[in-house]
Amino acid sequence: MATETTKSIFWRGVRDGAPFILVIIPFSTLFGVVATEAGLSVFETLTMSVLVIAGAAQFTAVELLRNDVPTVIALVSALAVNLRMAMYSASLTPYLGKATLGQRAWAAYFLVDQTFACSVLKFEQNPDWTIGQRLTYFFAVAVPICPLWYLFTVIGALIGNSIPESFALDFAIPITFLALIAPMLRTRAHLAAAFVSVVAALLLNGLVYNLGLLVAGILGMMAGAQVELIDSLRKEREGGA
Repeated sequence: MATETTKSIFWRGVRDGAPFILVIIPFSTLFGVVATEAGLSVFETLTMSVLVIAGAAQFTAVELLRNDVPTVIALVSALAVNLRMAMYSASLTPYLGKATLGQRAWAAYFLVDQTFACSVLKFEQNPDWTIGQRLTYFFAVAVPICPLWYLFTVIGALIGNSIPESFALDFAIPITFLALIAPMLRTRAHLAAAFVSVVAALLLNGLVYNLGLLVAGILGMMAGAQVELIDSLRKEREGGA
């Protein structure tokens, strides 16, 4: 509600972002380990996390480079994985578009899966929030997430191969995305995009340079867009009937 104080909204955002700590810690630690195994120094690993701050894209780039994939393919694949950020940005524009340029620049930097997933749901539930209240919530969600991403990236890079394989830190990757995506599958278009991309990724897993992931993402977006178009046309016909 508009009568909520900035302080209460801030702490609500922190509380909503806090559960992701359970996966951010192993996720970022694992990235630090993988990056150093791929030949990056501790400083280079931290720099990548600070500048890119996109776990899935970072893992994609490092894994491909570690497998001697051409740099251009690694960069294109990482950018493709991060194309979802453009869609996130478009979804948040109606809520944050009137913020100042500086505020939007910082919001763009901290636009990650967790801040988007939490914020878009809260913005929909609280349409009367002001720009200031929305920005407060958005940045508050990032408070328990982003600093830990940087910190445990360094820790992972420092301890490297000393982590026993029995710890299975890689569990954090699928769990993180399941936790983020599942609550957002609310329409037929969302479900179609998810289903097609998953099936395509499995079927195209053998493509060279891991291009199956890129193709699966494109096919998923096409399927979602087609279903959304069909649903829109059906609603128009029903409305005109």
